[in-house]
Amino acid sequence: MPRIEPMPWEEIPPAQRARFEAGLESGAFSIVEPLQIFAYAEHDEVPDDGDRHPQFPDSLLGGRLLELLRIRSSQLGGCEPCMSSRKIDSVADLDAACLVDPSHGADLSLREQRAVGFLNLLATDHNAIDAGVYRGLGEVFTTAEVVELGLFCGQMIGTHRFLHTLDVFGEDPPVIRFDPAQVGVSIHESGEPALGHSALSTQREGA
Repeated sequence: MPRIEPMPWEEIPPAQRARFEAGLESGAFSIVEPLQIFAYAEHDEVPDDGDRHPQFPDSLLGGRLLELLRIRSSQLGGCEPCMSSRKIDSVADLDAACLVDPSHGADLSLREQRAVGFLNLLATDHNAIDAGVYRGLGEVFTTAEVVELGLFCGQMIGTHRFLHTLDVFGEDPPVIRFDPAQVGVSIHESGEPALGHSALSTQREGA
């Protein structure tokens, strides 16, 4: 069995179950167990605690925790724009520094410590995330929060690694130039040859 018990199919809210069934029928989904786990994080309302993150206002996890996770993921991924930005007043530069080196002294709650520790492992050694890690998360988070935590961390890690590869503050000319015909279309729709407009642009610049 998975480390988080899948929600019984009949317990999944009807609207969500209908979406899953449509995905299974279309081939978008091939197995149901992950869907039954993701279903825990489905919610129509969020806690009315005033601690909302401007980018993720519907999250169960709260603004400060999400901001700490966002910053830590950007540090691990080397995403300079995201490392330097602050979106929640309760997260200061000292908090961000503590995520790199706990000796800097910021005071993280137990929930924050375990969530950041989970993100660190997911980004650097996901094979080390064992039953004990999940047991620790289950002591301070609801099942819905644990699922949302995992999905959020995965999204942040991938996004920040992608942004790092873009070299947002780089000084070299773009590899792929702006072309309005390239916006929102596939290569088939764009009418570009198989070689691709990036390679053609490079050839023209070097000619």
